Amino acid sequence: MQPILVTGATGTLGRAVTSRLLASGTEVRALSRRTQPASQSVEWAVADLSEPPQASGDLDEVVRGTSAIVHCASNPLSRGEDIEAALNLIEAARRTGAPHLIYISIVGVDRVPLGYYRTKWTVERILENSDVPSTILRATQFHDLVLAAMRNLARPPVMAVPARIGCQPVDADDVAERLARIALGEPAGRVPDLGGPQILTTEELARLYLRASGKRRRVLPVPVPGKVSRGYREGGHLAPEHAHGRITFEQFLAGRLA
Repeated sequence: MQPILVTGATGTLGRAVTSRLLASGTEVRALSRRTQPASQSVEWAVADLSEPPQASGDLDEVVRGTSAIVHCASNPLSRGEDIEAALNLIEAARRTGAPHLIYISIVGVDRVPLGYYRTKWTVERILENSDVPSTILRATQFHDLVLAAMRNLARPPVMAVPARIGCQPVDADDVAERLARIALGEPAGRVPDLGGPQILTTEELARLYLRASGKRRRVLPVPVPGKVSRGYREGGHLAPEHAHGRITFEQFLAGRLA
């Protein structure tokens, strides 16, 4: 069997996808911007997807011989970088036999006017309009991201959280399982979204975090103006009909903060 390439393989999702594929007996070629320690189980490759092919190393050689690419690499702080990375990866795939390209996106990229979401939506449309066989999976917010947000919000004595906003956090391992299954299958275009098992308000998330971390804070819901906040209040980032994730935020916290 040909190897499957995982981009962003050192990130939270990339590591989980790599583990899932290895557990299934699949050979993995993992891509990182920096040299990684040698491994008997993973073939590591080095390239910067956002740089032109001649500057990032031979990207064609990284892609050549793979049956699929699970594209997890992303930089939320740079709109242009994610778009350039997608374009370079698509071109490399086209030049090397067009392996199945799987892209992880976010629920609500077309409904919540957040800059990073718009970047994800742009990449989706670039991929859909290319001639490379592809599959796009949208997922809700990861537990890890929500945990990071709660930690930051809990730094002051009063924990101010956005009012009247729900969240449907999903575990990275649940998303990785779905991506690994997709990578071992046939290209399917846009597939059903993947959401976490529960929709909780920011207040509920804050209280779960405080209880799990042993911190004592007053939780204060604060109205947040603007189009982005309105998109969140209207639930544009939620997928209640696709609540297929198995691990709740409370379970995640119990394992992470134990």
